[in-house]
Amino acid sequence: MSEIAMQVHTAAEDPGTAWTRDPRPAIEAPPDPETEGAPDPAPEARWPASAPRTGIRGAVAPNVVALPEGGYRLYYTQILPRRGFPAGANDYDNSTTRILSAHSADALSWTPDPGVRLGPREGGAGEFRVVSPEVVPVPGGSGLLRMYYECFPGPRSGPATLRSAVSEDGGLHWRVEEGVRLGEPGASYNAPRLLYLEDGRCRLYCSQRGVGIISALSPDGGLTFHQEPGVRVGRGPRYDALNAFAPEVLRIQGGGYRMYYSGYSAPNRAQVLSAVSEDGLMWRKEEEPVIAPGGRWDRAKCSEMCVIAVAGDSGWRYRMFYEACDGTAVDERGVWRIMGATAEA
Repeated sequence: MSEIAMQVHTAAEDPGTAWTRDPRPAIEAPPDPETEGAPDPAPEARWPASAPRTGIRGAVAPNVVALPEGGYRLYYTQILPRRGFPAGANDYDNSTTRILSAHSADALSWTPDPGVRLGPREGGAGEFRVVSPEVVPVPGGSGLLRMYYECFPGPRSGPATLRSAVSEDGGLHWRVEEGVRLGEPGASYNAPRLLYLEDGRCRLYCSQRGVGIISALSPDGGLTFHQEPGVRVGRGPRYDALNAFAPEVLRIQGGGYRMYYSGYSAPNRAQVLSAVSEDGLMWRKEEEPVIAPGGRWDRAKCSEMCVIAVAGDSGWRYRMFYEACDGTAVDERGVWRIMGATAEA
């Protein structure tokens, strides 16, 4: 396995469980459309914080990668109203989404990129949703990137599969690959994360509806996966009583693994939780949340996250990006934005 592949989701040290939130969002939600059926916002648009937002449009599911030339690219999912369903993200089952990106020199300030990275039609979801991008290098030294993503061609009660696309230009233009990477009739797989293993295989972690966080192995570089027995992280009695969801798995260079994941304790409450493992299969949960609801932007939910190591004058520091819901709409759905935090260790 190539050195660059083995660096995916690998951390020089454990970022730990103490994180400090940023004072403002990394990626802001677009304002509400002025009229029903208004055109989708330009992907590169930027808006003032004071623009009117009631949760109709949102930004979720961040995934940050380091660029070979320096700097970072953040892939994320933008939620929009689908034709005939003006509630948008406040009626997520009937919304549509697309995958966009932004770039940054320092992982602090982000500039949206022009163009759509992947839309629902080309991604296999029709008018519904492509969600939760995971971008990794294709092994073998080709320079290609592969994006794994969640394909949801209907309401959440229906099935969802994990599919993939490849990029030849560093991650801006994507070609969808044929077939399904992980899927079973009637099942829903969500929020993929992939690690390359020293024996040449790769392990994909993801959520399975009604089960929790599971894993699957691929012997062919990430095209064919076979689900491993057991559950990596299941529901618990308190912070993840409703759902354990959306893993972010880091392999620590000194040994062991750290997982951050979303725990839903109720439909209107989610927090970032954590677990540790020696082998990547058996996990022990930390008792308290890493990031809990309560800030201005994440009063109701702190959910699907990613972690990136950022080089600084005093060494490496770790940045987390997560989807945050402010709880200002009906049933505490509210506006979804992408927030950042920095490890205190």
